Formats: sequence, C-alpha cells, structure tokens
Amino acid sequence: MQRDEGAQMTDTGFGLIGARQRGNWVRLRTIIWLRWAAIVGQISALVVAQQIYALQVEFGLFFLVVGLSIIANLVAMFIFPENKRLSEVENLLMVLFDLLQLAALLYLTGGLNNPFSLLIVGPVTVSAAALSARSTVFLGAVAILVVSLLAVFHMPLRTESDTVLRIGELFVFGNWAAIVIAIVFLSVYTRWIASEVHAMSEALQATQLALAREQKLSDLSGVVAAAAHELGTPLATIKLTSAELMEDLADNPDALDDIQLINQQADRCRDILRSMGGTGKDDLYLRHAPVTAVVEEAATPHLDRGKPIHFETSTGADLPQPTIPRRPEIVHGLRNLIQNAVDFAHGQVWVETGWTGDKITIRIQDDGPGFPPHLIGRIGDPFMRDRRGATERAARPAYEGMGLGLFIAKTLLERTGAELSFANGPSAKARVADGPGRSGAMVEVCWPLDRIDARFGEGRMPVGDNRPFET
Repeated sequence: MQRDEGAQMTDTGFGLIGARQRGNWVRLRTIIWLRWAAIVGQISALVVAQQIYALQVEFGLFFLVVGLSIIANLVAMFIFPENKRLSEVENLLMVLFDLLQLAALLYLTGGLNNPFSLLIVGPVTVSAAALSARSTVFLGAVAILVVSLLAVFHMPLRTESDTVLRIGELFVFGNWAAIVIAIVFLSVYTRWIASEVHAMSEALQATQLALAREQKLSDLSGVVAAAAHELGTPLATIKLTSAELMEDLADNPDALDDIQLINQQADRCRDILRSMGGTGKDDLYLRHAPVTAVVEEAATPHLDRGKPIHFETSTGADLPQPTIPRRPEIVHGLRNLIQNAVDFAHGQVWVETGWTGDKITIRIQDDGPGFPPHLIGRIGDPFMRDRRGATERAARPAYEGMGLGLFIAKTLLERTGAELSFANGPSAKARVADGPGRSGAMVEVCWPLDRIDARFGEGRMPVGDNRPFET
C-alpha cells in the first residue's frame, strides 16, 4: 500500500525533493556574508598578532591570500544577483575555496602549531549539513590531506626576538589526530542530523500532499453523489416505464428489442454513476492539458477583477502545441504571478505563451509602475520589505509587498524545472516593440521542452499502446 501510494504521488507530480537537490538551497548571499565575517576575523587576528604579541608573519603573503577572498566576494556581489541559489557543484567549489584559503593562512602561520588550525573542520561541517554525501566525502578527504601536509610543511611562527613558537612533536601529532577525528565525527554527526531533519520535512510534505489529494477525492465523491441523487429519479422513471412497455409490447419483437435496449442503457447509467468515484478519479488524461489551457486555468480567478487579461500566443513554424502536466505547482505558481500583475496594473495585463523546438516560455506583463529598480535583484526573497510612499500606502493600506507571494511562485515553478527572470518593460517613451501600454513589470517563465512536455522526457505521459476494440 505504501509503495503504491508513493508511486501515485510521483506520477502526478507530487514527488518529494531528492537529497541531492539540497545543495541548491543555499543562497550566494549567505556564502558572501559568511566569507566577509571570516575575512574580518582573519585580519583582526593578524592585527592582534602584530600589535600585541609582536609576532613575525609574512604580511605580504598573508594579505595576498586574504585579498583573494575579498576579490572573490566582490566579483560574486557585482556579477550575480543577490537571490541566486548556488548549484551543488558551485557550493562545493565555494566551500573548497574557503578550505584551501584557510590552509594557506595556516601554512604561513605555523601549521598545526597554530591553535586556529581547528577551524579547518568548519568547511567540512558546512558541507555535511548542506551538500550531498559525495561532496562531503570529497571535501573531508581534501581536509585530511591538507591537515597531514600542514603537520610537516609550514612556515615557522616567530616572535620579535626571533624565537620559533612551536609545540612538541607529540602535541603536533595529537592536534593532527584530533582534527582528523573531528572531521570524520562531526561530518558524520552533522550529516546524520541533517538527514533526519530533511526526512521529517519530507514526511510532513508527503502528509500534506496526501491530505490535499484526499480532499480533492472527497470533493469529487460529493459531486458524484449529488449527480447520482439528481439523476436517480429520471433513471428510475425510465426503468419503470421501459419495464411496463416491455410487458405491453411482448407480442411485438421489433419494438421489444428497442425497449430492452433502453432498459439496459438505464442500468448502464446507474452503474457508471456508481463507478465514477473509483475508476474515474485517476484518469491519466485529466492530468495533462495544452499549455494555453493551463495558463488560462491559472488566470481564471482574476478574469473578473476589472482589468482585462489579454492572452497571446507566439510559436515557431508549424509546431504543435505542447501538452504539459496540470500540476498544482505550475497552476498555483502562474496564478500568483498573474495576481501580482493584476494587483499592480493600471488597466491591462498581457499573458503571452510561446514555444519553440526546445523550450516553452510564458511572459506576464502589465502596464503598472513596474518593479522597484533597486529590488529587482532580490525578487523572490520571502518577507521582503520596502519603504512605500504615503500615496501608495493610502491606495493599498493592507498590501504587504511582493515578497512571500513571489517567493512561493518562484519556488514552486523552479521545482518543476522552470527558470524565472524579472525585469521592467520599456518606458512610456520607448513603447515600440512590445506594443502600447506594456511599460510595467515583466516576468518570464521558461521550461526546457524535454523537462515538461507530456510527449517525452521527464514529463512524459504514461500511455500504453493502442488496442483494437473487442466485441
């Protein structure tokens, strides 16, 4: 029973997030701020070592290594958007860079004779909490190799009187053993705890999805029961009348056959109503629809809000319209984006659906004020706040901004394989290519065709072979 239920949830698009996708959850901005904190700590430690303890350190090489971290942070801040989520490989490279940078600083400051050598456990712990097991094993192996090299190869740490600060070989070996054990133990411990937390989260998610599915089935059962109740009386009348006619026309074989057919069809209608709640609830064809139909379904709640929504289609030459899954993530995500456009539009909203041989694109535009330019890089962050003017507060006193709704839409759509981009349309003086009025916000949702099309790829509809009719 559990395996069947899990298979049904996966087929309908309710599959749980795999463990290997957890590395995609970390934002670049988080790594940047953590690295800035590490840079401040490293520079502070160097200043204390020089000014208070008068230690002799290769300051030029030290600042060169720290400068590489500063340059890497500045490049990441100015090239990538603030809300960028790193992939598994990108996260691994970030943590590996921090590990090697710390190893270089320890090499310049006494190796394992430096008490700060214990910090080399940090990157491995971060990897165990956020990245896959393969990445954690690789990073742990690199950390153990680095610690082993630092135990032998390092620049001595000298005082002002040229005295070398070092501990005994036994203590160096003890530090090496302690760090290696800490790397192994903390990575396993952190990985274990993180897996438990993620497993519980996925279990709660599966419970919520099962409850939602059950609610839909209950609603459908109520519709079927109401239909059966309403149709029960006319079907009973047809059944009774046909039975009486069969008795009256017993001596007329031709008419009797017709009346018997009516009687049989009445029984068939009754059986269909009884079975609709079982076999008809899980029709594979109801799970998929043309992409334009899914878009119009998502926009339905906002069609009567006083602002017309214009649906447009742009396709390649003679390309059939793709059929995509009617997944709740897609419908709800598009609905949130359309709602945001209707909320801010002055009078009109445009929803353009297009497809080529390799992708599907949905573009949502409005004629409103557009996104604040200084917030475009942060769109998709939850609970984003902005200082609104008095006029906007008076016009929309209960509106809390575009943080949580767009975060939900972006997260749901990205879960289906989509890529979202946010921008503003042309100004009122430059409305040429996009047509009049399209000067507000623009959101573009793009899927690779082989990721979502029901004809092939991951979104393929499980349809069997055609079979001849049997008599």
